[in-house]
Amino acid sequence: MNDQTRSTARAGGRSARRAARSAALPDHLRPIRPGMSGGALNLLSQQDMERIHAAALDALERIGLADAPQSGVDYLVGAGCILGEDKRIRFPRALVEDTLARANRSVTLYSRDGKTDLELAGTRVHYGTAGAAVHMVDVDGREYRDSTVQDLHDASRICERLDNIHFVQRPMVCRDISDNFEMDMNTIYACCSGTYKHVGVSFTDPSYVAPAIEMLHMIAGGEANWRERPFVSNSNCFVVPPMKFATESCLVMEECIKHGMPVLLLSAGMAGATAPSTVAGAIVQAVAECLAGLVYVNAVKPGAPAIFGTWPFGLDLRTGAMTGGSGEQALLTAGCAQMHRFYDLPGGAAAGIADSKLPDMQAGWEQMCSNVMAGLSGLNMVYEAAGMHASLLGFCHESLILSDDLIGQALRCVRGIEVTDETLAVDQIAEVCLGGSGHYLGTDQTLGRMQVDYVYPTLGDRTSPKEWVEKDKPDLIAKAVARKEAILAERSPARFDAATDAAIRAKFNIHLPA
Repeated sequence: MNDQTRSTARAGGRSARRAARSAALPDHLRPIRPGMSGGALNLLSQQDMERIHAAALDALERIGLADAPQSGVDYLVGAGCILGEDKRIRFPRALVEDTLARANRSVTLYSRDGKTDLELAGTRVHYGTAGAAVHMVDVDGREYRDSTVQDLHDASRICERLDNIHFVQRPMVCRDISDNFEMDMNTIYACCSGTYKHVGVSFTDPSYVAPAIEMLHMIAGGEANWRERPFVSNSNCFVVPPMKFATESCLVMEECIKHGMPVLLLSAGMAGATAPSTVAGAIVQAVAECLAGLVYVNAVKPGAPAIFGTWPFGLDLRTGAMTGGSGEQALLTAGCAQMHRFYDLPGGAAAGIADSKLPDMQAGWEQMCSNVMAGLSGLNMVYEAAGMHASLLGFCHESLILSDDLIGQALRCVRGIEVTDETLAVDQIAEVCLGGSGHYLGTDQTLGRMQVDYVYPTLGDRTSPKEWVEKDKPDLIAKAVARKEAILAERSPARFDAATDAAIRAKFNIHLPA
């Protein structure tokens, strides 16, 4: 074989391998997938978790929570809570323990088409978007601008095409819609018409829940279909830390529960401001507040689907600025994930946030640090895992696309190391070393496992410097821009059929063009 033939053969082999990697794998052969089990990282000992639990019970019994709406007071007192003369509601330990014993151990968050349902149980890990960013990051102009309903719809359409984004909780607000009712209705429309994946939304007023549910019944094809498979959940900031109920949000929560909508019980204290400055103290307060929320939910409707949403955030105590991309944030989230496991409750927390203003190297280390630790800790729902910048003030479509690669590597870490007779590979070592080729390139075992064991980035560059130059030095952001444009050039497969869309537009003022 001459040099030219060898070169052609090598090129053909590379092309074949690239084609094999680009082909879609059957689900059972994919190296990573939604719902893989984490839990290998244990920052807290059993004694640590028991002490956090005891401290949270002490806080609930001794301090309690203020500002519950009258309906909440009635539900909670009826369940066994104590309303003090100071109007604070206190939670007897026995009541909290009894609620924990009866609470759901698993919650299914449904997708609209049934293909990407999420089972929240044990240490099953899922990554997705969330947040309420008020700006969009313009990577070309390196500027920030107000986020719009079209931006939200585009983000949902992009998420539909990204394998490692498992759910779409609203990542930004529609600042081009000034009316709060229309904003809430258009948020549901923009998200659900962009993706089949599970969607999370918020409501600014309790009276908006019923019309929103009417829209969801129209999308689902009737109330019975909706109640059987609710594909939208309510992200509910039911507390205003420290240790106060958010009155309006509690009323929203009650309405959502009555209509069969799953609820994320979201406690988002800021360590050093609205939560204790220590990592352990911030976790205690978040756990206490979410335990109060769990009692509340089960008082409204026993067994209603609820996610234990401990979301304490880090703070730069020098400036008072939020530090979503810090090591402390990664510790807060990982510690909360362990407490979810301690209680064996479906849970969620925040990770993957960048303090960096652009998708640059700082954003990369910030996003990867907490995303990996959250996954290794077995967090069921990793919220805000993609696209978030400027400590949640900005969202970036290109960063969302790049995060798909980043989360892919994080999920490979979650999968961990399998130790079996096959993976220990002693027979393979013997075959290669005792009269074999002396290397493992091209062996049946290597070729047989190259797709099931390894995760290959879609946009990340692994070429040599020579190849990089030959390809005209491709830029990562430019590749993300190109992929965004390709995705948005096609209509979303999740768009509503013409009759449903027309019926929704006749009932609601939809701002997106038909």
